[in-house]
Amino acid sequence: MGEQSSSQPQSPQPETQTLIPPQSNGASGDIVSSTTIDTRRITELGNVSSPPSKIPLRPRKIRKLTHDGEDAKAEEDNNKTTAKGKPSRAITVPRIHARPLTYEGELEAAIHHLRSADPLLAELIDVYPPPSFESFPTPFLALIRNILYQQLAAKAGNSIYTRFVALCGGEHVVVPETVLALDPQQLRQIGVSGRKASYLHDLARKYQNGILSDSAIVSMDDKSLFTMLTMVNGIGSWSVHMFMINSLHRPDVLPVNDLGVRKGVQMLYNLEELPRPSQMEQLCVKWRPYRSVASWYMWRLIEAKGASATSTVSRSVMSLPPPLDDIQQQEHQQQQQSQQLLDPMSVFSIG
Repeated sequence: MGEQSSSQPQSPQPETQTLIPPQSNGASGDIVSSTTIDTRRITELGNVSSPPSKIPLRPRKIRKLTHDGEDAKAEEDNNKTTAKGKPSRAITVPRIHARPLTYEGELEAAIHHLRSADPLLAELIDVYPPPSFESFPTPFLALIRNILYQQLAAKAGNSIYTRFVALCGGEHVVVPETVLALDPQQLRQIGVSGRKASYLHDLARKYQNGILSDSAIVSMDDKSLFTMLTMVNGIGSWSVHMFMINSLHRPDVLPVNDLGVRKGVQMLYNLEELPRPSQMEQLCVKWRPYRSVASWYMWRLIEAKGASATSTVSRSVMSLPPPLDDIQQQEHQQQQQSQQLLDPMSVFSIG
């Protein structure tokens, strides 16, 4: 027992020498002994409680799971672990927006949904054949044509667009640099007003500066696209809606400012008054997520009821109303609705 007691003071000495300088004597010895007791307790607690040693490892695991390079592996793991065919969040998150209506089977799914969601609309679906779609080489060209057709009847719009393309050297040459090279006087000679010329240049300039691009427009969700395109002078909400339906074939676009769609909703639901744009969202909520197709049937409805006598729109018109926030002006000019409403046949053509 004596040997054990004599050996105990010697074991902490190497630790005390490393903790306190050799100059300290006397009272400092008490401090040394107290520090040795504390270090013993700390090391004992450290040996007994293991969880603190595992804490630093947790952030590393989180980084691996969220690392860009591991996204594909994470999706594969989620696919393996999902039970009984339940969809995994990892699969749905990357999808920016719904598939276009030109995607195989999407139009059929839209018609099936609308037929079951709205019995009144189902009657129209039974009367008219399903729509088909027009395509454009690039979103930039579609936007250019969109601006050129503003406030023009079909014949005048076609004529000016044809002259504009010839001035550029062909549709494949209608690019931002070519448009910016055209001065207002050249554009005026082919029938483009000074205001429209400024709209064309503003669009081309935003493309050239990288604010807009064809690839970005195609990949943007509807809300972001609406925000970005309305930054272009001369393009407002109505124009964007028409572009999203006609050129991008987005499935769930409701042009609340389109007088033809509003009249169609009034007739379909036998409303006493023309619904305001603010009411359209609630009235047409059952059409989600295929309000673009339902809008096409509203144009068919007003044609069938004779409303097109005052709001006839030409076959290939992609024209827009004046800078778009002006629905009151559109309503005051019902005799010129052929120049203010999107032609349903320009968005969809019955083939």
